[in-house]
Amino acid sequence: MISRVIQKQFYAFGPYLELAKPRIVALVLVSTAIGFYLAGQGITSWALLALTLLGTGFTAGGAGALNHYLERHVDALMHRTRSRPLPKGLIRPAEALSYGLLLVLGGVALLAWQVNLLTGFLALLTTFLYVLVYTPMKRISWLNTTIGAIPGALPILGGWTAASGSLSLEAWILFAIMFLWQHPHFYAIAWMFHQEYEEAGFKMLPPMEPRGKWTAWQIIGFLVILIPTSILPAITGLSGMLYLTGAVLLGLIFLLSTLPFLYHTTRQNARTILLASVAYLPLWLGLIVVDTLLL
Repeated sequence: MISRVIQKQFYAFGPYLELAKPRIVALVLVSTAIGFYLAGQGITSWALLALTLLGTGFTAGGAGALNHYLERHVDALMHRTRSRPLPKGLIRPAEALSYGLLLVLGGVALLAWQVNLLTGFLALLTTFLYVLVYTPMKRISWLNTTIGAIPGALPILGGWTAASGSLSLEAWILFAIMFLWQHPHFYAIAWMFHQEYEEAGFKMLPPMEPRGKWTAWQIIGFLVILIPTSILPAITGLSGMLYLTGAVLLGLIFLLSTLPFLYHTTRQNARTILLASVAYLPLWLGLIVVDTLLL
């Protein structure tokens, strides 16, 4: 009997959890924690870190819910998104809107009150860019990927400011690495689902050039910039030789993963790039943390 009640409550809450995009929230929290750790060269306050992650998690989850709300009609047109809570009718649009706003406002308020105003502002800026700029821009211009990479890279700055109260050159370098990494990652996804994006009216780069060559060169171009950018933490003293060696190797492996796609723009070769990007980020984050422990 108790198990049935628990199961019923889980199914009732499950759609709301999905609205918050938990996988994206998890990535946001990891990058926030890394920024916090690097700014303080360790965890200076576990209580402050917990409050930072709680407020950031609420804000990121709310932004995800608002994204679901704004794209509910488009989501119903694509196979990969039509089973989301709003297209399936599991949650009413008004409920999703209220849920998203409550999470965002609560998260920003918590950060501004218990952490600092700068961190709260960055969380609010992230939500604004993601929900009100990036989301509608997906139907206007293929440059939406670059615009969307900005809120995607801001959480590591939020973690940094939570620990230090300010931004520094090192923080902006971390932001730049996160910003650049997102381009090959999301261009690969856009190519894999380019037919669905085109049918839904999204102005992604791949549907605009069916051969995929420009998409391939965009991916390679951002990686060529990412590799030298990724060594800057070692140059500024944020990390050491272990990080420098590992960052170069990770970048070169990531770059090599794009070559098959350059010659044959198949879905499988795009998937190879996607998998390389998924592997690169946690390895890079782990590398910089381990290296700072050894400094």
